[in-house]
Amino acid sequence: MSLPLPLPTASPLPYPTYLQSPTHPSLPLSAQTHHSILRALLKTHSYAPSAQKPPLLASILAALTAYLPHLFALTAGLSGRSVRGEEIAVALTRELDVEWRSALRGEGAGVGRGKNRRMGRKKGRKMRVKGVDHEVCFALSALALVLRAQARERLRGVYYGGAGEEDRIVGVTAAMRLLLQAEGAHAFLAAEVCPGLSAAGPSSDAAAMPETSAQVQGGLRALAMAEATLLAVAKDDPYPGVVAQGRSKEDREWMIKGPEIPKVRAHLFARLCIAAGEHAGRAEAMLKVGDGDGGRVDEGVVAYAEDLRRTARAKACRFFAVDDELGGETGRGIAWLRAAKKELGWRVWEDGEKGWSKGWGKLKKGLDEKREDRKLEKGGEWGADGGKMEEGRLIPPFEPLLAGMPSGREIHSSKSYVPPELDAEALEKMRAPPDPDEARALMDDGDDSSDEDVAAGSDLPGSFPGRSAAESEYY
Repeated sequence: MSLPLPLPTASPLPYPTYLQSPTHPSLPLSAQTHHSILRALLKTHSYAPSAQKPPLLASILAALTAYLPHLFALTAGLSGRSVRGEEIAVALTRELDVEWRSALRGEGAGVGRGKNRRMGRKKGRKMRVKGVDHEVCFALSALALVLRAQARERLRGVYYGGAGEEDRIVGVTAAMRLLLQAEGAHAFLAAEVCPGLSAAGPSSDAAAMPETSAQVQGGLRALAMAEATLLAVAKDDPYPGVVAQGRSKEDREWMIKGPEIPKVRAHLFARLCIAAGEHAGRAEAMLKVGDGDGGRVDEGVVAYAEDLRRTARAKACRFFAVDDELGGETGRGIAWLRAAKKELGWRVWEDGEKGWSKGWGKLKKGLDEKREDRKLEKGGEWGADGGKMEEGRLIPPFEPLLAGMPSGREIHSSKSYVPPELDAEALEKMRAPPDPDEARALMDDGDDSSDEDVAAGSDLPGSFPGRSAAESEYY
């Protein structure tokens, strides 16, 4: 399952107030138009009920896809680079100033751990950032989070929508591709965008935003790779389906025959899970280190990375158990299953062991075994325990198995995000001056105004009587 995170929201951004282009006069206004569409969709998604959020994701992705080429064209014009061989000149009349609400900051992403974890329940405060590069950072962060949210919805339909075998494979494959696209966006942010923001120095509240940290983006990149690797295993893993079938009250197939479990490439799957665990462990470490860059990453995000690491290693142990059982080493397979519980954080006790005397229990067991061996050597009585000790020797301890785990094996290769460019036809149209009526209408658009502009006496729909719309936040 993909990490559940809210989407960021932004304040209005009148580009013509900050930027002018002598070669492409319509470019700043066109960028503002697409930014306004994106902002409106993000705001609608933020206030929509949970059941109405998923259908909005496709529209938000389309708005981001249309907005980002304009944003990168403005960046190219400011830095003197060409777009499709065409020179774009952009002049900065005043420093760009915009506010974003973080999706990763500790007060905004979610609180709690384990069963009590709540993602996206509390909105963080708005933060002011300056410069086009910060706008690029947050737009790409929004893109990665939208891709993650789409992957999560595809997986929800697979695991909770009663999908058939073919639909399950199609859904898991689609979610895996979306996560790999998100990984590419995080990789581009970590390698190309965030280091430049750090070198330029803090920009107002930007230093307190986790999205601007290269460490945090690198951690999210590793987290997306871990999720995509686990999905590559889940696509061909028959055991969760068998367990779900056993829990289903509607299933009656067990009356006719037992479940058919095909043979799997257990050892290969185990090594893939180990690789996923390594990625998740790296993500956990980088997200913790990212706290020192300024913005505190929500503890729920760090806890998710830890849980994903435990899950991946437990899956690896389970597949090693399957591999040993297929090879006839049932006792070793049982030890692997006990190791899987250990990796999940569940306490695994030895036979006859008490919680406070675990070390003494192991020592006593070893002494009893040596004493029994000496009895056999001297021809004494034996077998009074019904063979319990001898049977216990057939199940080896799991600690040496965990210590001797092989290295992981990668299945996905990282592909960094490629910034989109405006096509030649769009660039040609932007050579014309902007329509004054269109510019005036966009500047006066009510969607780009804050909620404080609404009459103070009006009540918010669905709110308590007496609460005015002016008391609401504008995004």
